[in-house]
Amino acid sequence: MRGDLTDEEWVIIGNLLPPEHGRWSRPAQDNRLFLNGMLYVLRVGCPWRDMHERYGKWNSVYVRFRRWAEQGVWDALL
Repeated sequence: MRGDLTDEEWVIIGNLLPPEHGRWSRPAQDNRLFLNGMLYVLRVGCPWRDMHERYGKWNSVYVRFRRWAEQGVWDALL
């Protein structure tokens, strides 16, 4: 989809994101899909509930976005 991370961008960013572990969380390789969903919401300015369904469940993407904020992932990326 237009605006999603390119392969070149993902190579740079992918390893900087924390792996997701646990019984209910998605595998780490889905970080690209989750990040694209987060960027979509931020780029378009829509509410999380209106996130395009291609990125998965809006609540799962939002929870990971919030968790990364609490863990300082965004600060480390920037």
